[in-house]
Amino acid sequence: MSVTMQDSELLMQFRDPATKEKAYTAIIRKYQERLYWHIRRMVIEHEDANDVLQNVFIRVWNGLENFREDSQLYTWLYRIATNECLTYLEQQKKRSSVSLSDVESGLENKIKADKHFDPNKLEWKLQLAIQQLPEKQRIVFTLRYYDEMPYEEMSQVLETSEGALKASYHHAVKKIEDYILNH
Repeated sequence: MSVTMQDSELLMQFRDPATKEKAYTAIIRKYQERLYWHIRRMVIEHEDANDVLQNVFIRVWNGLENFREDSQLYTWLYRIATNECLTYLEQQKKRSSVSLSDVESGLENKIKADKHFDPNKLEWKLQLAIQQLPEKQRIVFTLRYYDEMPYEEMSQVLETSEGALKASYHHAVKKIEDYILNH
């Protein structure tokens, strides 16, 4: 099965017991890199991103049979990935018995611990600025800036109005600009 195969064809083949595993493998191949980078931007570390991605694909395997195709497969996968990231970050917070802001500063420390970290380079300042954002703004900024997801799709993924998403993105951009100019 080809990675370029249309989602509707993949879904049809997934529902056929004879081609289910091949179709699932094709879906993974088609979307795993995009999902990995979406997750990685939220949880920062490679190992954590791989763990979350594995959980995403377990949920996909278990839920794909019941996917009603009310949205695009890509949108459904991003919703699962985003929710798994939020669950992971919440678990980190509970495990360490600290506030989310402490988890976020932990994410900031992970960025600074990277052997290639250079606080004078704009891409590193951007990463640090993103970590300063409230959770919702961080997700909206990531989906819009890195994944170039349209607000309409983002609205389906995050189950929020397009207007609220546009406002969140606008506020995130202002905070990031402010952070970069002042740090």
